Amino acid sequence: MATQLEQLRSITTVVSDTGDINSIKQYKPTDATTNPSLIAAAAGMPEYASIVDDVLTNARKEAGASASDEDVAALAFKTLAVAFGRKILEIVPGRVSTEVDARLSYDIEASLETARDIIAQYESAGISRKRVLIKLASTWEGIKAAEILEQEGIHCNMTLLFGLHQAIACAEAKVTLISPFVGRILDWYKKDTGKDYTATEDPGVKSVTTIYNYYKKFGYKTVVMGASFRNTGEITELAGCDLLTIAPKLLGELEASTAELPKKLDASKSAAMDIEKLTIDKATFDKMHAADRMATDKLKEGIDGFSKALEDLEKLLAKRLSELTVNA
Repeated sequence: MATQLEQLRSITTVVSDTGDINSIKQYKPTDATTNPSLIAAAAGMPEYASIVDDVLTNARKEAGASASDEDVAALAFKTLAVAFGRKILEIVPGRVSTEVDARLSYDIEASLETARDIIAQYESAGISRKRVLIKLASTWEGIKAAEILEQEGIHCNMTLLFGLHQAIACAEAKVTLISPFVGRILDWYKKDTGKDYTATEDPGVKSVTTIYNYYKKFGYKTVVMGASFRNTGEITELAGCDLLTIAPKLLGELEASTAELPKKLDASKSAAMDIEKLTIDKATFDKMHAADRMATDKLKEGIDGFSKALEDLEKLLAKRLSELTVNA
């Protein structure tokens, strides 16, 4: 009998949600996605010290001997995620997602500049932009930046997505992919209601199912990648989704099970559903976002959390640079 992971791969593209290169080698996903927290965690692991040290050494050379440690660390910070992305692309056959600084989530021009720089780094290393997804937070500004980038042939993965209004705005902006956060939605509802939820009642599962059906009903090309899972039940309830990005621990649980895994999401069934079509301009986006306490709370929390992870990463790089200087 095929494992659940094998069954899932037959109907859904499986993506690894980690910066841990050894885990990616183990589970052999089609694509891989990272975020600031995952990169910060991986950068602190002894087995990846050589990647960090190489980035710092190259940053020192590029900045020049007279550059301050702060300037060198800042330059290294701009290139570390791409360094991990390049290593990941040596393993996966598909794409890697690399995230724009979350602190720029409400700044269209700064997001555009950073995204273009990330792509330039990959292309200077001989990696086509077709193999890279730029991750942006699903603020109105992030979505507008993604719309411009897509027109330039830079494909985007919209993260920190919690509501239908965000999903529709992304689809209308013709972004390549969205990553609705299943587990974080569940976290909010459990805290707000004090209830436990079965997989079929899970608010995060329901949210992604609604988005998937809406996209397929109206023929949007934007694809849905469920993300941020808390348990395998959430994953099995979304079998058939375009893509699912899954942490190594849950990939291991799926690989260890041979229980039947039926397809739950089906585009042909979505097309027959009676769904109202909405148009999302900025005023409607802002109104729907304000009315959705969960989406409002989790978007802010997500941006704040990723920003804190980036600050921690900057400190880690500065500390490691100081150690390298002392030992030089």
